[in-house]
Amino acid sequence: MKTIITYGTFDLFHYGHVRLFKRLKALGDKLIVAVSTDEFNALKGKAAFFSYLQRAEIVEACKYVDMVVPETHWQQKAKDICKYDISIFAMGDDWKGEFDELSILCDVVYLDRTGEISSTEIKNSLADRGAPKNQLSNGTDGNSLDNIDNKAGK
Repeated sequence: MKTIITYGTFDLFHYGHVRLFKRLKALGDKLIVAVSTDEFNALKGKAAFFSYLQRAEIVEACKYVDMVVPETHWQQKAKDICKYDISIFAMGDDWKGEFDELSILCDVVYLDRTGEISSTEIKNSLADRGAPKNQLSNGTDGNSLDNIDNKAGK
């Protein structure tokens, strides 16, 4: 069985995400999507509109996705490749070359992004229309990593 893994925040889920997952699923038998936790996004200086649990639930609902796992730190990728017996590690081409060192463990591919859409563009467009600023979950609503309890896994 050929298993593919990809990583991302996947905030404000849109057709670009669906197209990415569809292309990834076509590369093999099983698609695992690692969704960045709120805590990890904070370390990266990013704030998602939806909480980790909400984003994981949305991604999990996509018919091309077989399993969702939390992405909690940069170093977990090599461990995940071994843990889940990954055949293909895939990222968008905006990461081209950043994970080539993983090619000793599996195939590494960088796929073209859907050019006309991105979560960042959606956020900027909403901000231009006067929508409220993005807020990062502060963990008091039960959506912190400590409360995940593997709810996003299949």
